[in-house]
Amino acid sequence: MIKKVFSFVALSMLIWSCGEIEEPELSGDSWDEVKEAGHGSITALYVPADGFAYEDNQGRLTGVTVELIQDFAKYLADEHDIVLQVNFVEEEDWSTFYDKIVEGNDGLIGFGNVTITEERREELTFSPAYMTNIASLITHEDADELTNFNDMAEVFTGLDALAFEGTLHEDRLRELTEQYHADADIIMAHSNDEIIDKLSAGNDYFAYLDLYNFWRAEEGGAPLKRHEIGDEAEEQFGYIMPLETSWGEPITEYFEHDGGLVHSDRYREIMETHLGERLAGLLMDAHE
Repeated sequence: MIKKVFSFVALSMLIWSCGEIEEPELSGDSWDEVKEAGHGSITALYVPADGFAYEDNQGRLTGVTVELIQDFAKYLADEHDIVLQVNFVEEEDWSTFYDKIVEGNDGLIGFGNVTITEERREELTFSPAYMTNIASLITHEDADELTNFNDMAEVFTGLDALAFEGTLHEDRLRELTEQYHADADIIMAHSNDEIIDKLSAGNDYFAYLDLYNFWRAEEGGAPLKRHEIGDEAEEQFGYIMPLETSWGEPITEYFEHDGGLVHSDRYREIMETHLGERLAGLLMDAHE
């Protein structure tokens, strides 16, 4: 399996390399080591996602969550005179990504748009939230509009639930089917792209997608419909670290400096650059 590894050094150039790496070391230096030496490195494990962690036309890794962690390195350079190297490692499977962070060592940070929950706090350290998510109920465009959950069994008759396994979207669909559409089977999917492809292929499924994934798919011509009655804006995404990490303090400091990262002009600039003004505005309004 080809693993992509990107390296970013504060106040330096972005270096890209791609090679076959059996098992990249998923750790880095501790915060105390970096403070004492004035330099060091961390490993950033990520799940590719349009707008958040993707390669641009020049093959460079970029996106909202990539730029925010690169800015963290710049912040340490400006405020603490520390040069931090961030080594980005790709993991395509979300469940594998999550488990690797849970089982990982100090100096490891991850981003795959992970929802902050109290249950997950028992096995992970979260950063402060970098975005509030809007989860949307999606079907093929030929499906009738759902305006009342009590009518779900009738409106979605013959449709099965398509769930991203291991995510809160799966939990949502299980609750919906148990309460309103017991005849629907729950079919497991393992990526947002798989869900979008299957929804687009015909009027056979309903699913939950994060709003930005729906938005991107619709912009790309996917024949999808959003049922606004199903919108939920209760989740917040955070970077994740192993439970025993030493990096919680500097990450929190970075998020909270100068009135808060998510309220800054720089944050708005990053969001609008990678998500577009309209979608960025919806997501920032949800966070407020």
